[in-house]
This record gives sequence, C-alpha cells and structure tokens, in this order.
Amino acid sequence: MSDLYYDVTGSGPVLLVVPGGAGHPMGLGPFTEQLAADFTVVTYDPLGLAHGRLGVPVADQRVPDWSDGAHRLLDEVLPEGESAYVLGTSAGGIAALDLLARHPARLRHVIAHEPPCVTLLPDGEGLRAELIGQLEGGRPDSGEVTPFTVFLDHVLRPFTLYRPSAGLPGLTVAAGADSRGQLLYRTAEYTARHTGGAFAEFLGGHLGALEHPGAFAERITRILRA
Repeated sequence: MSDLYYDVTGSGPVLLVVPGGAGHPMGLGPFTEQLAADFTVVTYDPLGLAHGRLGVPVADQRVPDWSDGAHRLLDEVLPEGESAYVLGTSAGGIAALDLLARHPARLRHVIAHEPPCVTLLPDGEGLRAELIGQLEGGRPDSGEVTPFTVFLDHVLRPFTLYRPSAGLPGLTVAAGADSRGQLLYRTAEYTARHTGGAFAEFLGGHLGALEHPGAFAERITRILRA
C-alpha cells in the first residue's frame, strides 16, 4: 500500500502541485479546478495532513524527503516514458527545486513560486532569522495543532536553509506583484539568477494562488504551454 497522499483532478498533461506551508492543500480547490481544464492536476500532500493525519506526530522535515516523495508519486501516476510539469509554492517551491536538481528526467518544466531559500542572499543568515521571528510572532495561543503550527515547528527552519543548485534546466522562478520590495520577491529574483531560470511575475502576493485562483492558473498555463 502506498504511503503517498495526493488528489487527482482534470485531464491532459500531468501537472504536479506541491503546496506551501506544511504541504496541506487547504484553499487550493478553486485554483486546481481552473487548472484541471488543461491538465491532470496531481496535488501532493507530503505529510498527509488533508488525508486524516493532522495531529499525528511529525518529525522535523527534510527537503530531500519531500522531493523523493514527489518523485515516487510521479512514478505512480505517470505512464512510462512520459514527463510532468511541476508547480511548487513557498516551501513546496523549495521541494520542486530539489526535485528538478535530483530527478530532472521526468520533468517537462518547473515553476517555483516565491521559494523561501533566503540563505542564498548575501545577507541571508540575518534575513532568515528575521523571517523566522516574524512568522513565529503569528503563532496562535491556543496550543492547537494546525497546518500552520506544523509548518512553524517542523518545516520553516530546515527548508529556509536550503540552497538550490546552480544551472537548473527547465525552470521558472516566480514572485507576486504585491510582494515587490519584500524579502521573498528579492529571494525569487536572486534564485532565478543563481539557477539560470527564467523569472516571472504573477498577480497577487505570496498567497496568489488563493487570492487570484483564476488569473494565477491562467498565468501558469501560458508559461507551461510556451
């Protein structure tokens, strides 16, 4: 029995979506429904949080574990010899970068939207500490286990240490127009230069797929068709 957690909708070329945060695809329904008109959308839930595992103890996460899981998932859903598109947002964008670096043969093109690999920046260590402090400041007081607290406790620190490889083929790094002047926009621009990827600006901010699902999906479709 597979230990992979995912949902599939639509038809057409396979587009693997790796959500941000702790990988819980909450709120992405309208976005994936838009994409499903053009793609077979496979939404990966690395920790199974949307599949009955929220509250199950979680270890500190490793980027290669998420990308290896994504690779096994592609082996499960792709016919032999075929390749897939990948969209990763935020922490999922970091997993998508690692997937491209380690398993490029099954990938047609990867879009990484605002991956928080801030240690790439010349002043990255200090900026990472500031980012962690800001996000920790939003921790709820209830003590309840939520996807956000799982992200804070087990994903945020290890993933923001990730440094992608240089010279990655078939890559677009994206940032939201509303993120201009902010850390993750600067990080996306720097990541595009470091990896040799294209840079694209999307509507909205860090949560553009939730804020503007139709326009976000349309932008992705245009990039992948090109």
